[in-house]
Amino acid sequence: MDYLHLKYQNRMIPKLKFENSNFLLLAGPCAIEGEQMAMEIAGRIVEITNKLQIPYIFKGSYRKANRSRLDSFAGIGDEKALKILRKVSETFDIPTVTDIHSAPEAAMAAGYVDMLQIPAFLCRQTDILVAAAETGKAVNIKKGQFLSAEAMKFAVTKVRESGNNNVFLTERGSTFGYHDLIVDFRSIPELQKNNCPVILDITHSLQQPNQSGGVTGGQPQLIETIARAGIAVGVDGIFIETHPDPANAKSDGANMLQLDLLEGLLTRLVQLRQVVKSF
Repeated sequence: MDYLHLKYQNRMIPKLKFENSNFLLLAGPCAIEGEQMAMEIAGRIVEITNKLQIPYIFKGSYRKANRSRLDSFAGIGDEKALKILRKVSETFDIPTVTDIHSAPEAAMAAGYVDMLQIPAFLCRQTDILVAAAETGKAVNIKKGQFLSAEAMKFAVTKVRESGNNNVFLTERGSTFGYHDLIVDFRSIPELQKNNCPVILDITHSLQQPNQSGGVTGGQPQLIETIARAGIAVGVDGIFIETHPDPANAKSDGANMLQLDLLEGLLTRLVQLRQVVKSF
């Protein structure tokens, strides 16, 4: 049994199935656009992950608070989207994760999902980290694009000292100039020094933020490249945003993976992980 499964098999994430030593997958749409869309995506990913025996957490943001423009899509309504996340969990018997953006949102969202995610730009906000910790739910903290991997130990400590040891860290790239991100794969073992699972956010690592038109760009053609590299260096899990029609997604379509490409990608990553683990 590997690092993730040995140390975290008893963590409090209801419905998370560890059937073998595969990597953990967090995947779903950037934002909840509606019930039919969420159920379609979740159902397809469940089919794939069951087949490949990959432990799976459905990801969907109930609201997008960090938008470049006032007219950008922000959500369909908090309660409506959170109820859809709960229905996904109950229908497919899988855990769910969503972002929160302020301390009061922690308790609200915790009533519907199994894991709370702290966005990268908010990873130093003490009140949000403490509020998330106090819900007792698993807390996934995304590394700020502006922070070193070593500096994330302070975010982890805030959650643990608030009484919650169920902490995950996610690498999602570092700011490179004004319009690009770069992944420093040295950060993976550095983040793992915190004795918690480390996830690689593949699709957000390929964003091209701060575009002149106010809509974030991306490089989805490099998704497999980043994913393979992450598996090779030993990430505990991967994070992928996916959509049946990324070109018409209401949020972050420029860097999402088309849903019908997911099975092939995950199949190859499982094969690669088996090779890596054989060394």
